[in-house]
Amino acid sequence: MIFLYLVGIVAGMVVPFQTSINSRLSLYTKSSFYASTISFATGTTFLILINLITNPHVFTTDFYSNQSLSYIWFVGGILGVIFLTGNLLLLPRLGASLTVVMTVAGQIIMGVTIDTFGWFGADVEPFTMFKVLGILFLMLGIILMNYVRSNPKDKNMNAQVYIWLIIGFVFGFCPPIQTAINSALGQQLHSSILASLISFTIGTIALFILTLIFNRTLKMKAYDQQKGKLKPIYFIGGILGVIFVTTNIILMPHLGAALTTIIVMLGQMLMGVIIDHFGLLGTYVNKITKRKIIGIVAMMIGIVLLRLF
Repeated sequence: MIFLYLVGIVAGMVVPFQTSINSRLSLYTKSSFYASTISFATGTTFLILINLITNPHVFTTDFYSNQSLSYIWFVGGILGVIFLTGNLLLLPRLGASLTVVMTVAGQIIMGVTIDTFGWFGADVEPFTMFKVLGILFLMLGIILMNYVRSNPKDKNMNAQVYIWLIIGFVFGFCPPIQTAINSALGQQLHSSILASLISFTIGTIALFILTLIFNRTLKMKAYDQQKGKLKPIYFIGGILGVIFVTTNIILMPHLGAALTTIIVMLGQMLMGVIIDHFGLLGTYVNKITKRKIIGIVAMMIGIVLLRLF
C-alpha cells in the first residue's frame, strides 16, 4: 500500500513540470488552448506507440466488435478539458491561491462523495466522523500552503467574485469524476493504457475544436524574445500528462477516488514547494516556511484519517 502512495506522489510531482513546459510552449503559440492541444496530441501519439507495442490487438476491428460503447468512453477526456478551461477562466478572476483552494476543495468533496455512494463503479466506503476530521485537516493544510497575504484593496469583494468562487468549487468536481470514469473504462477494456489513449484522444479533439473557435489560427512562432528558439523539450508536456492520467486510472480501484485525488495532489504541492524553494524551472526563489511545513503535516494527518478510519 505504501508503494501505491509513493507512485501517486511521484505522479503528482510531474504536474508542475508539465505546467511549466506547457506555459513555455504557449509563448510560441500565443494561445493556452493551442499549447494544450499540442500537449494532448503529443500524449496521444505516445500512447498509440505504447499500445502498439503492448496491446496491438486493440487496433483490430474484432476487439471493438466485442465492446459496448457508453458514456465512459467519451466523458473522461471531456472532463479533463473542462477542468483545464475552468482554470484558464478562474485564474484572472480569483488569482492563483483562491483558484487552487476552491478547485481542490471541490476535488476532495467530490472524491469522498464518489467513494461514499459508490458512483461510477467505485467501491463503497462508509462516511465517518474521522473522514470529516480528515477533510478538515486537508483543507487546513491546503489553505496554509496556498495562503497569500491579502491586499487591503481586495477586502471589498463584490458578489461576482463569490459567484466565481462557487464556480471554482464546481470545476473541482471534474478530476475525481474523470479519474473514476477512466478507471471504469480501464476495467472494462482490461487495459489502463488503452483507457488513457481514449481519454487523451477525446481531449485532443475537444481542445482542437476550442483552438479553432478561440484562436482561429494554427500558426506557431519559432522564436521568442524571452526564451529564444523553440526547443523539442517544450513538446514533452503531453508525455508527462500520460504518466499522471494513467497512474490515476491504476490507483483508483485500490485507493478509491478521494484518496487517489488527495495523494496525487500532495505530490503536486510537495514538488511546487521544492520548485519554489530552489527557484527551479526559472521561477523566483520562495523559501519554504514553517506555515508550509505545518500545511504538509496537516495534509498527511488528513490522509491518515481518511485511509485508516
